[in-house]
Amino acid sequence: MNIKRNWFGVACCFLLFTGVCICLTFNVRGAFIAAGRPELGLLFFTLPGAAASFVSRGGEVIRPLVGAMLAAPLCLVVMRLVFIPSRTIVQEMAWLLSGVFWCALGALFFLFVRRALENRRARVKTPSE
Repeated sequence: MNIKRNWFGVACCFLLFTGVCICLTFNVRGAFIAAGRPELGLLFFTLPGAAASFVSRGGEVIRPLVGAMLAAPLCLVVMRLVFIPSRTIVQEMAWLLSGVFWCALGALFFLFVRRALENRRARVKTPSE
């Protein structure tokens, strides 16, 4: 059971990272395109990291990072084969690696919020001295 739960975080991040990558490649960026700031779409990569950290045992950072690193080559192949490449392969790899970074940052942010809430609850339960 423990092994299944660990791999569930990796699989969750793999699927969500791939979904975010495909959505951003399809230009489903909404207001970011109209604003002329498409690089803000990279912030969507924080969502798979936070979700995978939530479902991982103990809210780990490694599982979402592994899932994102496994999804990046698949996304690169999909972007090169399915879509007409508008950038060089080096630029697409840099974009995907920055997505991996943001994914790990999303997992770290989720851990930060979880620990902050745990500390707040612990302070409320103990009487002030």
